[in-house]
Amino acid sequence: MKRRNLLGALGATAAALSMGLASAPAMAAWPERPIQMIVPWGAGGGTDAVARFMAAELEKELKQPVNVVNRTGGSGVVGHQAVAMSKPDGYTLGLITVEITMMRHAGLTQLSHKDFTPIALVNYDPNAVFVRTDSPIKSTKELLDAARANPGKMKSSGTGQGGIWHLGLAGMLVDQKMAGDAITWVPSQGAAPGLQDLVAGGVDLVSCSLPEARSLIDAGRVRPVVLMSDKPDNLFPKVPLLKDETGGSTWTNGAWRGVAAPKGLPQDVVDKLAAAIKKIYDSKAYADFLASRGFGATWGGPAEFGAFMAKEDEAKGAVMKAVGIAK
Repeated sequence: MKRRNLLGALGATAAALSMGLASAPAMAAWPERPIQMIVPWGAGGGTDAVARFMAAELEKELKQPVNVVNRTGGSGVVGHQAVAMSKPDGYTLGLITVEITMMRHAGLTQLSHKDFTPIALVNYDPNAVFVRTDSPIKSTKELLDAARANPGKMKSSGTGQGGIWHLGLAGMLVDQKMAGDAITWVPSQGAAPGLQDLVAGGVDLVSCSLPEARSLIDAGRVRPVVLMSDKPDNLFPKVPLLKDETGGSTWTNGAWRGVAAPKGLPQDVVDKLAAAIKKIYDSKAYADFLASRGFGATWGGPAEFGAFMAKEDEAKGAVMKAVGIAK
C-alpha cells in the first residue's frame, strides 16, 4: 500500500512539473536585443562604409538594431582586441581586416585570427602596382628587370613601412627570387599621398589597390602594370595578372574585410549570421554598393574564411620575416 502511494505521489509530482514546464515561456531565440558591430578603423573610411552597409542590412534580416562602433588606435589593435575580448554571445561582432594577419608578426600584439569566430569574408581588393603614364616601364618583366639591374635605385610608396601594400610589393620581389628591398620603400600616410608623389615624380611606383587609384587611372595620370590576384578585376579586366606575367607565380596580396565574432560563438548563431550575411552579399544592393566604390566582391563562409585567414597569416609572417620587419 505504501509503495502504491509513493508511486502515485511521484506520478503527481512529474505531472505537475510537466505542466509547469509547458506553461513556462520559451527561451527567446537570438537575437533578442541590439547588436554592436565594432570597426577597428575610423569613420568615413572604406571599412567603416562596408560595416555601415552590412549593419543596416543585418537590421532588416535580424529584426534588431545593429550599431556600428568605431574603436581606433594601435594600428588596428584596439578595435580587433575589443572584438576578441567580448563575450561570445552574438551581441558583439566585428568587421575585421587584413591587419589581423600582420599585427602579431610586427610585435604589436599576441592577438591573431585564432582569437575570433570567422563568419563571412565579404570584400577583397587585390594589390596592383602603378607607374606614371609616361613611364618607360610597360610590363611586369620590365619592372622586375629594372629592379634586378639597379637594386634599391627605384622607389615605391603607398602606405607605411610594413603596411599591406609594402608587403605586397616586397612579397612579389621575394617570390621572384629577389631581395624584398630591391625596390626602396618610401613610407607614406596611405595610398592617396603615395599616388600624388608618383604623379609629381617623387617615386617611380606605387603599390596599392585599384579602387584607391581609380580617379587617377580614369584621368590618365597613372597606369596599372600588374595585379597580384588569381582572377581579373571586374572594373579593370585588362590589367595583367602576376601569375600570367611570370609563368605561374602563386603570390597574391590584397586588402580584405570580413565579419567575425569572439572565439566560442555558438554554432546556431554562426549559422544564422552566415545565412543572413550571404543573403546580403548576394543582393543587388550590395553589388551596387561595391561597384560605386570600386571594391571587389569575394565570398567566404565560416570555414572558408577561417582557412583564408590562416593562409594569409602564414604568408604575411613569411614575407615580413624575409624583409626584416618581423619581431
